[in-house]
Amino acid sequence: MAPDPLERLRAAAARRERAGLRRSLRPRTADHDGLIDLASNDYLGLSRDPRLIEGAVAAARAWGTGATGSRLVTGTTRLHAELDERLAAFTASAAGLVFSSGFMANLGAVAGLGGPGVLVVSDQVNHASIIDACRLSRSRVAVVPHRDVGAVEAVLADREEEHALVVTDAVFSVAGDLAPLRELHRAAHAHGALLVVDEAHSLGVVGDGGRGAVHAAGLAGEPDVVLTVTLSKSLGAQGGAVLGAPEVVQTLVDTGRSMIFDTGLAPPAVGAALAALDVLAAEPDLPARARGMARRIAATAAELGLETTAEPAAAVVPVVLGEPLTAVRGQEICARHGARVGCFRPPSVPKGQACLRVTARATLDESDLTTLERALKDVAASATRTLHT
Repeated sequence: MAPDPLERLRAAAARRERAGLRRSLRPRTADHDGLIDLASNDYLGLSRDPRLIEGAVAAARAWGTGATGSRLVTGTTRLHAELDERLAAFTASAAGLVFSSGFMANLGAVAGLGGPGVLVVSDQVNHASIIDACRLSRSRVAVVPHRDVGAVEAVLADREEEHALVVTDAVFSVAGDLAPLRELHRAAHAHGALLVVDEAHSLGVVGDGGRGAVHAAGLAGEPDVVLTVTLSKSLGAQGGAVLGAPEVVQTLVDTGRSMIFDTGLAPPAVGAALAALDVLAAEPDLPARARGMARRIAATAAELGLETTAEPAAAVVPVVLGEPLTAVRGQEICARHGARVGCFRPPSVPKGQACLRVTARATLDESDLTTLERALKDVAASATRTLHT
């Protein structure tokens, strides 16, 4: 009798269940089930802003609901071209190219600029999209310790390949810490490498008017710096983009598989993203408000004796609880208090580093922070009881 091909999947699921690593889709209601949203990446609170909604509706009326084809066929409308240009201008980059998602933008940038004969140097806690892009690039990949500029320099100096990329998140998606961008750029520049920076969690939050960590580091417009961004976080829309020198963008138009063979970004998302850039121009204090909320959340967690970041770089505040089941229980406690927070477990984080991922938002108020404080106080008490049993 032939073996059941699904048995291995059931067995693996059972092992994940015992380890506290099972995941499930939890459809939320329009009001987040009455919970305060402290889990999403809507850092500026724009995803339901009437101005973005109107931008999406107007784009849908003018261009329809879908892009109808890849960007090289019918998937580039005048709106797409405008967004290419405005994202580049906002970040002080020379050129831009919009993709259907931030994940696809990272695949396009790293795989398109890498390849045989190109070394890719990647931080060990880079986002999964960067990890997958490295694998698809056909480059030799050197994974270096987190934020270790010396290790980057050593690998670049010792390489046999003529060309190289150094790839890093700007703000790391779970720990919320900031990459040493100036130092990384000095190392990359000295060794003739491109620096590719994923601004997913920094665009709209870090820097003057939310122009990102590269801009804040004084590297905006440097020809050997490439930015990837997502439009689905601070900009409250959907999609991604690669921003950099014209040669970079043209290379991806010619060879970027995740752009060439993917349907273009839906026009309503383009319209919403353009509206978000208008909002940032009109309300340049929004990024600082989000960062201020993050600092208050981190201070509250620290005062309760929870392990967290001392000074959030952007809007992400991790609360490290250790084991997966402890983190799951912490998430449930927060929900009972009325707060929705993220729960990150391996492989999203290293073993022993399961955490609650609390995200600040520019539109939080004092009552929201009070609710979270009560929840985290209960989480701290529960974690203490667990340690003593």
